[in-house]
Amino acid sequence: MAEEGRTVYPIVLLPEKYARAVGREAVRSNITAAVIVGEILKTSLGPRGMDKMLVDELGDITVTNDGATILDEMHVEHPAAKLIIEVAKTLDKEVGDGTKRSVVLTGELLKKAGELLDRNIHATVIIEGYRRAAELAERHVIGLSKEINLEDEETLTKVAKAALASKVAGIYGDKIAKIVVDAVKKVTYTEAGKIIVDLDAIKVEKKIGGGMEETELIDGIVIDKERVHSGMPKIVRNAKIALIGEAIEVKKTETDARINITSPDQLEAFLKKEQEILKKMVEKIKEVGANVVFVQKGIDDVAAYYLAKYGILAVRRVKKSDMDKLSRATGAKIVSSIEELTQSDLGYAEIVEERKVADENMIFVMGCKNPKAVTILIRAGSEHVAEEAERSINDAIKDVANVIRRRKVIAGGGAIEIELAEKIRKEAKKHPSKIQMAMLAFADALEAVPSALAENAGMDTIEAMSELRAAHEDGKVWYGIDAVEGKVADMWEIGVIEPADITIQAIKSATEAAIMILKIDDVIAAIKREEGKGGKEETGEETEIE
Repeated sequence: MAEEGRTVYPIVLLPEKYARAVGREAVRSNITAAVIVGEILKTSLGPRGMDKMLVDELGDITVTNDGATILDEMHVEHPAAKLIIEVAKTLDKEVGDGTKRSVVLTGELLKKAGELLDRNIHATVIIEGYRRAAELAERHVIGLSKEINLEDEETLTKVAKAALASKVAGIYGDKIAKIVVDAVKKVTYTEAGKIIVDLDAIKVEKKIGGGMEETELIDGIVIDKERVHSGMPKIVRNAKIALIGEAIEVKKTETDARINITSPDQLEAFLKKEQEILKKMVEKIKEVGANVVFVQKGIDDVAAYYLAKYGILAVRRVKKSDMDKLSRATGAKIVSSIEELTQSDLGYAEIVEERKVADENMIFVMGCKNPKAVTILIRAGSEHVAEEAERSINDAIKDVANVIRRRKVIAGGGAIEIELAEKIRKEAKKHPSKIQMAMLAFADALEAVPSALAENAGMDTIEAMSELRAAHEDGKVWYGIDAVEGKVADMWEIGVIEPADITIQAIKSATEAAIMILKIDDVIAAIKREEGKGGKEETGEETEIE
């Protein structure tokens, strides 16, 4: 109570236009957001998972089953959901797959944590239990994983097929899996006793037209461009390749200038001078011995004429990423200007050829100086199918590369999650009661993966999970959900194999994300303002953080 005659001033902690959620309210809000994100991805898990249609503000449509793409296109607003998505994206960059599994596990871990919080178990105790369970899970995954021989192409193909199974490319799984394995093996080498997989040497190019079954592996680089002049040769053998970063055009002055031409003779002289400059540029290319030129910028029509006259095949406006791949493949150096071009800068390929693919021309650079440069040329009937095929092939490439580097594999189909849940439940009995409850909650959360696989396959979830638990209690370690046939089966026998590292990293990422969210008990956020008419800011109604 204030003393008589003394003025009491209110304590203002936060300025206007800020909202604050504290304690249980903040935790509940964050858990709810995480669970919602997990539920969105849960229905897309597995080979029978559903696709998502994502429509952006411009009306562009993306139809996909790829977890990383779904998260990237969702544009969520809730801060906790954003944190989870960032963790999942990092996982995708590191190991290339497991995004959906990580997010679903995060949602389930936080859902179970919410139930424990309702029973007055402190967040710190839950966090400790989750950490112990995650460490135990990692040890058991390593212990259960099998080491493979790098020459075991059959197992590598099964890994690729499992990565493709849930996506559109899975329909042609056998053929595309073989292409992926061949591509990754071609860019794999050993250096100082260490296995290196140079994924930058694999180019994935897509072309609309034809069917997915026409997808092929090209020993070399394919560029989605064509010759700049019809008079240029379509095929160049023993190609000496120049890569030029600047345009083959007359350079404009850096400052504005005006040229007054008052007679036809002056105009003719001006045009003639331009032609001479362009001709000298082309002659320089011819002098160093180049018979194929890739230019990152434009090529003037006059320059194109002279290039054709000298029998040089030229391609313009080549993407920077393609220039880099051409450099790696052919050994050519990218020069910033023609004046700097020397014979030592040229690269080599046995053949450079313009081919017609689906009524459009493409440039094929084959028999490169560096044989570890390949292109997977995807064919599809529509843009949406081609883009989804590209995403699925990229995932399969990363999975196969992961297995080659680590050599450790496990069976999929939720088999490992059920086995880990059983082992964590047994271990939990050795720990104090409250931590034991957290570890048991972790085990329950792991079972969300096989449960979602069964549900997405149209199976009776309760019946499938009961059968699965009984099989694991009988020592059938690799029994999981065969979503294709809609039954419980030995996943190792039917060939559903995946990198052990993906499961380890997915569990680690999910645990770290869940712990990060559980440790937040205070959310302070600025309320967004909307622009009113006349440029003045108008504040909308204050909303709670949800």
